[in-house]
Amino acid sequence: MRFAKAKPNMLDDLHAAYGDVFQMNFQRHRWNVVSHPDAIKQVFTAPTSVLHAGEGNEILSTALGESSVLLLDEQEHMRQRKLLLPSFHGEKLAKQMATIEAIAEREVAGIPRKSAFSVREHSQAIALEVILEVVLGTESAGDEHDRLGAATIGLLDWLVSPASLLAPGLLGPRSAIVRRMYRPVLEPLDGALLKLIAKRRSEEGLEERDDILSMLLCARDEDGTPMTDREIRDELVTLIVAGHETTATSLAWAFERISRLPDGMERLHAEALTDGTEYNRAVAHEALRLRPVLDFVVRRVMQPIEVAGHQFEPGETITPCIYLVHRRPDIYPDPLAFKPERWLDTKPGTYTWIPFGGGVRRCIGFSFAMAELEIVLRAIARAGVVLPVGDEEETTMRFITRSPERGGEVRFAA
Repeated sequence: MRFAKAKPNMLDDLHAAYGDVFQMNFQRHRWNVVSHPDAIKQVFTAPTSVLHAGEGNEILSTALGESSVLLLDEQEHMRQRKLLLPSFHGEKLAKQMATIEAIAEREVAGIPRKSAFSVREHSQAIALEVILEVVLGTESAGDEHDRLGAATIGLLDWLVSPASLLAPGLLGPRSAIVRRMYRPVLEPLDGALLKLIAKRRSEEGLEERDDILSMLLCARDEDGTPMTDREIRDELVTLIVAGHETTATSLAWAFERISRLPDGMERLHAEALTDGTEYNRAVAHEALRLRPVLDFVVRRVMQPIEVAGHQFEPGETITPCIYLVHRRPDIYPDPLAFKPERWLDTKPGTYTWIPFGGGVRRCIGFSFAMAELEIVLRAIARAGVVLPVGDEEETTMRFITRSPERGGEVRFAA
């Protein structure tokens, strides 16, 4: 909790005082924070038997479940990853994007034109509908849609409360007390998801459907074994948790920043009217650089390893710092300035732009998330030029993400 309440530039102060490698205590663990690209490369390219990401993410296990791809390591992780990958690539991705665009247009049409509004509030509504329609494949109206929506909101609202991370951090995520705390919000969602999985399994023509649930039901590993109901449940909850708050927060930050950039919003609006993508993509990349929703990538040491000239032993934790590497002046001139144009002729570096992690553990939904982010950016920008409201927004902790304190408050120009 001390980290969650720390001043926004705490990491900058630690880096200034101690350099590219320093230690900090986080709940039950001591983290070894690294922020130089060479050290990050060492971490991301280390053998999966040496550094475990799944064990580093264990605090999420109460909500996500033990079969989540975020909680697995080595061969189990690679098996699950191979089963999941086809759901986020290929020709069906284009159809999914068309559905997301329709969802975004519906929500944007309801944004007030004469008063201030929170981008996060509307982007959360879009992200929820993406989960219900694109991930779960439910119709946009009906009892099934509403039941799953209510259960999903119940879990997501609980996760942004301080207790959702404080208790697992102090007692351990597998503590009986922690499980009892989570039960009231997990049981409605688990029941609704397992019912949907059973129903969908009995239907014909799953191969023709575009939703991710149906693709997971069709997935087979190398020996023809399908995913179990529990594995599918855990991956669906992972997509819900990982894809809702992060996407909504990234959009809120993007508009909070671009609305304050002279001529930036006008340029984004003009491009959106022509369905252009270049500046839109640059805005998305810059928002994720300057305001990444996660500060760290976590790895648990399983075998001795040297990183940045320091020896680390089994049981220790190494945490590449997304926040700090994104603000290095030797990589990004004038690093604290929001400059989308820095991406117009430059591709993100593998070890210098890491909002989705890296190596074999890079977020499996990277392409999906970027496409969703760009679609919603374009939908809001097409509706008009938005202007900032009030002072620049500080960050506040929501679950494991850092969000603008007022949710990216803006208003449409008259």
